[in-house]
Amino acid sequence: MPGLMMQQPLLISSLLVHAERHHGEQEIVSRRVEGDIHRETFRELAARSRRMANALAALGVKSGDRVATIAWNGHRHMELYYAVSGSGAVLHTLNPRLHPDQVVYIADHAEDSVLFFDLTFLPLVEAFASRVKTIKKFVVMTDRAHMPKESKVPGLLCYEELLDAASDAYVWPNFDENTASSLCYTSGTTGNPKGVLYSHRSTVLHTYAAALPDALNCSARDVILPVVPMFHVNAWGLPYVACVVGAKLVFPGAGLDGKSLNDLFESEKVTVSAGVPTVWQGLLAYMDANKLKFSTMTRTVIGGSACPPAMMRAFKEKYHVDVLHAWGMTETSPLGTACAFKPKHLGQTQEALYGVMAKQGRAIYGVDMKIVGEDGADLPWNGEASGELLVRGPWIVNRYFKDEGGNPLVTDADGHGWFPTGDVAKIDADGYMQITDRSKDVIKSGGEWIGSIDLENIAMAHPAVAMAAC
Repeated sequence: MPGLMMQQPLLISSLLVHAERHHGEQEIVSRRVEGDIHRETFRELAARSRRMANALAALGVKSGDRVATIAWNGHRHMELYYAVSGSGAVLHTLNPRLHPDQVVYIADHAEDSVLFFDLTFLPLVEAFASRVKTIKKFVVMTDRAHMPKESKVPGLLCYEELLDAASDAYVWPNFDENTASSLCYTSGTTGNPKGVLYSHRSTVLHTYAAALPDALNCSARDVILPVVPMFHVNAWGLPYVACVVGAKLVFPGAGLDGKSLNDLFESEKVTVSAGVPTVWQGLLAYMDANKLKFSTMTRTVIGGSACPPAMMRAFKEKYHVDVLHAWGMTETSPLGTACAFKPKHLGQTQEALYGVMAKQGRAIYGVDMKIVGEDGADLPWNGEASGELLVRGPWIVNRYFKDEGGNPLVTDADGHGWFPTGDVAKIDADGYMQITDRSKDVIKSGGEWIGSIDLENIAMAHPAVAMAAC
């Protein structure tokens, strides 16, 4: 017998509508590449996003078209997050750290029609613009006063002029929640980069889960500074989470050095941040050299690679900041696990807690995981057995864009598909997962498997070693 509840599609535009109605006065603060600090409210974000949706239509962008960005974390990039996906098109965030040849391959494979880019990336765009086949319009994400006086790219359009010419009278369309919303490419382990095509449904469900107390634990009382780039797996979902919970957002732009980050942390009273270990290494080195402390920062999410134990200790013991270890990948939207404590841990010593914090954590609701041996058989959750990590769930990849590489899933005896992550992991009896290596990086010595992560952590424990990589 069917239930009798309303059917309302889970659309990304609904996150923005909610933010405008219930958190309209909340701020988004951006350090822009033009050099200034820009402030706008969620109410202004919503209006500018509607203007951009109209501007996209004027540029000929239709439902399903891919719209690319090469941009830092900032308010204009966030406006595109909502305007592109909300209008039914697909946001494709390109990684500016790639070689121009790789950018050309990915843009052509995605069949991007329009490219929006920050001023700092003009040299990169000039290096490949004449070679891309499908991009017909190039938009510089700035105002008229800062537009390039000359460029090798003909017919550059100005972001703010597009907005000025558009109305904010726009009604977000309703469509199937399984419609594609955004596209990110992953380098993977072999062959060309593959596209992971997220849906509105997968993104909204991921947003709900990411905001949970035992996940990223965000609220309207938080000030969030995502160091993780918006061109990398949607900045781990934080631009969406902030709209749902009403948290203040602070975007660092291109300023990812220790001083620039510390200045924003202090001036904007940041409470939560997220990024990869290499960025935190630079920030902590700057703070240590200048004998600085955090005044409002309480926790940071660290993922992308295993957080060195020495870094966790530094955050906790020197700066009184809690580290939330997390795990994910492009194919998992990205959040798969988060390392929140259970009640049994609360009375333990800090030394014992470090042992828990070193793990990538428990699966958040919506994600199922297991480890398997070389024969594909399930391995026990005893904290000792080590095998390949497999995951499944509503925001886990089912196929790559254009079916590159064929079916990536493995099927169990019950007919369920599982995504093989390529990570080697252990899971303990409490469900805490710990990555021990990538399957391609495992070192075998004397008949034993040795994780390269273990070797890196041992090396980094030495005071003369800043970073280590096997």
